[in-house]
Amino acid sequence: MIQTENRINNLFEQHSDSSKIMSLFLTAGYPDLESTVELILGFEENGTDLVELGMPFSDPLADGPTIQYSSNVAIEQGITMDKIFDMVREVRKHSEIPIILMGYINPVLRYGVTRFCERAAASGVDGLIIPDIPLEESGIMVDEARAHGLPIVYLVAPNTSDERMRRIDTHSEGFVYCVSVTGVTGAREGDEVAQSVQRFIERVKTNVTRNPKMVGFGIKSHEDAQRISRDMDGFIVGSALIDTIRAHYPEEGWKDEVFAFVHSLKYGKL
Repeated sequence: MIQTENRINNLFEQHSDSSKIMSLFLTAGYPDLESTVELILGFEENGTDLVELGMPFSDPLADGPTIQYSSNVAIEQGITMDKIFDMVREVRKHSEIPIILMGYINPVLRYGVTRFCERAAASGVDGLIIPDIPLEESGIMVDEARAHGLPIVYLVAPNTSDERMRRIDTHSEGFVYCVSVTGVTGAREGDEVAQSVQRFIERVKTNVTRNPKMVGFGIKSHEDAQRISRDMDGFIVGSALIDTIRAHYPEEGWKDEVFAFVHSLKYGKL
């Protein structure tokens, strides 16, 4: 199945300059299998433009403790690749929000690259982020993804050279994911980090000129998002969202607390 139109491209083409695009990362199956679809739909109602749905993996080396925890919970809950596709299919009954699957290459290889791309496209997935597959080694993944209309989004980080940033910009589709702090994922703080992020963003502005630019890693408030994404097209929040879910689940009204947090990320606190 080849998608003739892509929701990611449409999002960036149609989005106004008056606000930043907000993408949220949620581990599929966290905090439980039943909640993923309802959370995604609630995210959209509260200002989310794009969802990165994490594919849990038992050995997530690049993830901080928050994302590792959510992955472990989802695996214990019995998440599988087929269940992730079912979740996306269910979302598609109610919403056209762009959904990107994000995760490590191992589960994809285990599932089978061709089969994975076929089922991802058929379920309504719009793109892929596979952080641990280098540009130079992504041949078969890229070929299969493109054959099924699935853009692959590549990442740049502070330790990415200017020349490599330009190469990644040439090959990335949809947008370029700008990892603002080198290391494992998680919320960050401090003046030194802020200065480092700004230097990185200046380099990204110079070298990434073909694709929209989304910045992530370390954002946990509306103020963070506006400051860090000022010269970007949008921002990505993951660990802070998982932390908020963890803080309130399974209390009565936990989803309302999560949706209030999401709303505040986009629009600020009331």
